[in-house]
Amino acid sequence: MAIKDTSRKPFTQDNDTNVKVGIDLPIRRDDTSGGFFASTSTTIEAVKNNIRNLLQTNEGERFFQPNLGLNLRTLLFEHITNENLIGIQNAIMDKFEFWLPFVEVRNIEVLSRDDDSNIGINEIRVKILFNIKQDPNTLDSVTLDFNSEISEGDR
Repeated sequence: MAIKDTSRKPFTQDNDTNVKVGIDLPIRRDDTSGGFFASTSTTIEAVKNNIRNLLQTNEGERFFQPNLGLNLRTLLFEHITNENLIGIQNAIMDKFEFWLPFVEVRNIEVLSRDDDSNIGINEIRVKILFNIKQDPNTLDSVTLDFNSEISEGDR
């Protein structure tokens, strides 16, 4: 006979749009809702923002949390190989297990594009398919592009 696990709390659906879950990205002022910053209304949007923050932060960049983040931008200036791409996937999984243990990663795709022209633009695209562990029906994805292209303002 099966034993029901009652130690886990059921996942709470985001039914009330007046309740804000997290700060929306990019950070901006929100004059419409009465709050200072624009906020997310659903847990899945807050988790997507957490994933974006984790991927875009370099290790050592966050005060009092020196291990938060990945150094994905530094890889743009290296020769990108299949071993590097697998290493990126493993690093992402390790960081998710530590910083986002409530997220189940279903699939990670790390793709690279090396520009053969004399400009030398490298690009890494990270696509993560995930769900919240307490609710497997919340399947969603985040895609981020990192490139070494220098913008006009940086020249």
